[in-house]
Amino acid sequence: MEWFTAPDYWLTRLVFQRALAAVYLVAFLTAALQFRALIGERGMLPVPRFTERVPFKRAPSLFRLHYSDRFFAACAWTGCAVSAALLAGLDSLLPLWGAMLLWLVPWALYLSIVNVGQTWYAFGWESLLLEVGFVAVLLGNDEVAPPVVVLFLLRWILFRVEFGAGLIKMRGDACWRKLTCLDYHHETQPMPGPLSWFFHRLPKPLHRVEAAANHVTQLVVPFLLFTPQPLATAAAALMILTQLWLVLSGNFSWLNWITIVLALSAVEFPADPPPVPGTPLWYAIVVLAVGALLVFLSHRPVRNMVSRRQVMNRSFDPLHLVNTYGAFGSVGRIRYEVVIEGTADATPREDARWREYEFKGKPGDPRRWPRQFAPYHLRLDWLMWFAALSPAYAEPWFGTLVERLLENDPATLKLLRRSPFPPDAPPRYVRARLFRYRYTTWRELRETGACWDRTYVREYLPPTRLAGAARRP
Repeated sequence: MEWFTAPDYWLTRLVFQRALAAVYLVAFLTAALQFRALIGERGMLPVPRFTERVPFKRAPSLFRLHYSDRFFAACAWTGCAVSAALLAGLDSLLPLWGAMLLWLVPWALYLSIVNVGQTWYAFGWESLLLEVGFVAVLLGNDEVAPPVVVLFLLRWILFRVEFGAGLIKMRGDACWRKLTCLDYHHETQPMPGPLSWFFHRLPKPLHRVEAAANHVTQLVVPFLLFTPQPLATAAAALMILTQLWLVLSGNFSWLNWITIVLALSAVEFPADPPPVPGTPLWYAIVVLAVGALLVFLSHRPVRNMVSRRQVMNRSFDPLHLVNTYGAFGSVGRIRYEVVIEGTADATPREDARWREYEFKGKPGDPRRWPRQFAPYHLRLDWLMWFAALSPAYAEPWFGTLVERLLENDPATLKLLRRSPFPPDAPPRYVRARLFRYRYTTWRELRETGACWDRTYVREYLPPTRLAGAARRP
């Protein structure tokens, strides 16, 4: 079966699998550390409430059989352990069928989490990790050479990620066609990083170069993935460099890193392949059958890509086997932020002592410089960015967030950088206000030390207290 395998890609497979295991580890760690306040039994969007109203066939998950915070934590930490084992190379010590089953475990566990995660898990990189993770099950281990079909499927996913993102930009905001979107993007992106201020302050001609280079990388280079080597490796390397540029310019969870992992699957590393036994017939049948299924299911994202009504980040099946991707089809020109404050005063007047809650990643204190968190995903911080765009995005969960802050709920406070109130003295009232944020100029930065300047816009949520709470003396 020489036509079935590509022995020269054995090191490519090894690098890809270890890198994918690292992304899995970050994803499970994010879930384990944040789930209680988000989707736990007392979370803002509890899993039991979700499973009561959504049928199994729409969102298959282990948590349909049973849910408790302890069980969820066990699943998330098991995912961490299995991912760490794969990162360490445990799959290479198992028989072929055992390695495939081991790779199936994190996929099934993470699918269970995503399918009950609701809006907290409604990001394109969740489906992308699941789609890539499912294909990775078919890659095998040292007992067989990498199958050509699987390597093709990985390039096909990478093509859809990049080309779909390029199309959504060209069809969406006119600033992409005018090459002006990056005049605003670094300032208005969901979660700026420590270098985003400097990227924003690059000369405008360089922003035009950035935008043009993005179009080339997403609309032209993806076709080169299907050309012979070394051209395919060069195309993948260009994509990796572009993704590293994005890593430096912002915090996009593991979106950039999973794209880099995909690009690694197209790189042919110069190394002599070790001898391997012949390909088992059962393995070839499984790979070809599943590969044919995935190619057939791909007609839905292809139809979406060629449609004038192209949508971003949608899964076409409950197992997230094939999905459509894209980002920033429109770019905001103005940055708004919701600032949450509390007071211990008996009367919530404007001159009361209002103290601000500090988030880990999203902009707050104008003098506080953004931190680098990606590939770790701060889910609440991301949703707060959406909440500033429109209260409709926050409607399902924002009220419960305020209630938990009024209770000084420990799980919720762990999602924040700092609460202004001691654990035994929660605020009497909490309010939210909308501010416009902009990056300071070089001169303002030197004079004030602040990277942001903010201006009050309007009230977002009036002062609120717990219903039926007894008035304290």
